[in-house]
Amino acid sequence: MRKALMTLALATSAAAGLLSPVAAREAAGVDYARIPDGAYSIIAEVRAKPGREADLRAATLPLVALVRSDPKNLVYFLQEDRAARGHFAFYEVFASQQDFEAHNAMPYVKDWLAKLQALAEGGVEVKRMEILGQGRQ
Repeated sequence: MRKALMTLALATSAAAGLLSPVAAREAAGVDYARIPDGAYSIIAEVRAKPGREADLRAATLPLVALVRSDPKNLVYFLQEDRAARGHFAFYEVFASQQDFEAHNAMPYVKDWLAKLQALAEGGVEVKRMEILGQGRQ
């Protein structure tokens, strides 16, 4: 019920011109209907070198807007461990592995990866996952 009321309020605000279409979409949450069954997802982790936590955070935060602006990206979250600052986790969803590989070829991703040698312990640990339950049960 609460979710339905929130969705209605957001839709009403968007229709009244109070929210931009992008803000309305983001405020309403992830568009699960866009995520195909079998979508290619990534769970990745990177840890800052001691004393480089703020530097890695500053280098990584711009990725949020850049990746989310990529039309091939379906979901992107950057997270930081509250108990271990400088330990970052990424959750990313793309329709296919090809879309993910195209993402990795973007100049801003290559630039970020190049910075990791100075900022991170051991690079990025990546788990390649598959989205289940998006339509066929």
